[in-house]
Amino acid sequence: MKSHTRIKIPAGFWEGIHQLGIAPHDVVRKARLPLTIITDSVVTTEQYFAIWQAYSDLIEDTAKGITKLTTAFKTAHYPPPVLATYHARNYRDALKRMARYKQMCPPESLRITERGKNCTIELDWLSPEQPGPPMLVGITLAFLLELGRRGTGQPLTAKFVGFTHSMGDIQALEVYFGCHIQIGANCNRLTLHRRDLDLPFVSYNEELLEVLSPVVDKSLDEQQRSRSITEMVKWMMKRSLTGGCPNIQTVASEFGMSHRTLQRRLTDEGTNFQHLLTQVRHELARKYLADPSFDIKEVAFMVGYEDQNSFYRAFRIWEGDTPLNWRTEHLGMNLIN
Repeated sequence: MKSHTRIKIPAGFWEGIHQLGIAPHDVVRKARLPLTIITDSVVTTEQYFAIWQAYSDLIEDTAKGITKLTTAFKTAHYPPPVLATYHARNYRDALKRMARYKQMCPPESLRITERGKNCTIELDWLSPEQPGPPMLVGITLAFLLELGRRGTGQPLTAKFVGFTHSMGDIQALEVYFGCHIQIGANCNRLTLHRRDLDLPFVSYNEELLEVLSPVVDKSLDEQQRSRSITEMVKWMMKRSLTGGCPNIQTVASEFGMSHRTLQRRLTDEGTNFQHLLTQVRHELARKYLADPSFDIKEVAFMVGYEDQNSFYRAFRIWEGDTPLNWRTEHLGMNLIN
């Protein structure tokens, strides 16, 4: 199924690639798109991906393209929602604002999990059958670290980075991120040192946030009203599952409506809250179990079960097997393939 989402490319993107010696016209031609996109900057998901792939092809090495564009992109060229993250109170506040901003900037979305000494940020696609090109994946994760570096004024490093696909010169990326990078991971994720999230931003500007935040919130509200409530509820559930079970009252309040209104709108779309919660838990459980770096206790926690036995019972209902047997079978199949 093709996405009909319209995406606005920030003007700073074209300025950034120009600074790297790549003409915007060449990128658009390589993507086989009309030149008017440079000035209109509103594209479909397919066109958006084509532009990123064209940039990747022109710069030749994915890793080089990631590090160069991330560092070349000037803060002054950030669009208003991203500028609000740069002027946040601290790194944690900035990341939360970025995750919220991504609701306005499909097709990618961010899921942030804090546990122990780690903060893990996973990159998801609103349409799983349309994953973005590696260059876009790398730029997105690199920018999250770059945001922390610029905001705190400190040379922060990541703890771990995992990519599902080849990313070119891995050594160059390891120098940039300051950590080991895994290729062939089950998902694209950036793991930060949780202690860094408490670092204040030297760029914190309360007055500017008071101006920017209402504008961003209004734009987000307008966009959410035009999207499927089912899609939005599932998106919200994925971000609030870890270590607990979101209830309809909490989710409804996030959308500024009563739980009765949310129930009615879900019914109008042929579903209900509990069905969506079960669906999201099942989808995420399969995803996490397919990644051997997560133990089963962690998976249970990450899909909202504090009691591991409850997770085992639920998984047997979903798959007719235990999580351990399912993992063993599917990891073995992946090795064969």
